[in-house]
Amino acid sequence: MAKKTEATVEEKLRALYDLQLIDSRVDEIRNVRGELPLEVEDLEDEVQGLKTRIDKLKTDVETINYEISAKKNLIEESKALIKKYSEQQKNVRNSREFNSLSKEIEFQELEIQLAEKNIKEFKAQIEQKKEVISETKEKLTEREAHLKHKKSELDAILAETEKEEKALLKKSEEFEEKIEERLVKAYKRIRHNVKNGLAVVPVERGASGGSFFTIPPQVQVEIASRKKIITDEHSGRILVDPKLAEEEQEKMEALFAKI
Repeated sequence: MAKKTEATVEEKLRALYDLQLIDSRVDEIRNVRGELPLEVEDLEDEVQGLKTRIDKLKTDVETINYEISAKKNLIEESKALIKKYSEQQKNVRNSREFNSLSKEIEFQELEIQLAEKNIKEFKAQIEQKKEVISETKEKLTEREAHLKHKKSELDAILAETEKEEKALLKKSEEFEEKIEERLVKAYKRIRHNVKNGLAVVPVERGASGGSFFTIPPQVQVEIASRKKIITDEHSGRILVDPKLAEEEQEKMEALFAKI
């Protein structure tokens, strides 16, 4: 038969508490990282968004410059037509032809006025967009510097903790294999349901670790006997006696020191 089936209740409790100590150590490492990975991700998205905005504004400026060129060409065409119609007026045979050419000249003059007005408006748009580009570039420079700082901060933490975290996760898997599947599932369920991830806790000052609810003396005696797995009726956590907890903490601290 497999060893985990033959294990005594005390051995199961020790294995569960060891597993808890390993997983709590992993939690500590991840808490050190905290929100940094998400911060870095958000900053990367923001930087990309600013770059996209700058590119779009530059494209807008190019489009407006093209429109200005088109209007300038129109002005030159209108001026050429005015010159042409003015020359034709010198050779007209009657006032009707003269008036018709005058209307054409007047129309081209209005076209020039409108084109000049459009050019003025386009230039104002370019100035406004260039101002926004300048402001966006400043913001981009600031956000890129912030991102660089946060990335180096994250990289430093990862360099310090990644190796330890991987080793601990491997240990966590090894210790899980020593415990029967039913208990591992119960442990994981409790760990998932409690805020601080503590599924196995020692009795402290007559209450379960982190709780203010007193455990009856008779139950405390049962916990200390290590003959059955007992859970806290309020939190659902698995309870171990302080002496066992102390012994396992010392053992695991020695193991952590080697990682």
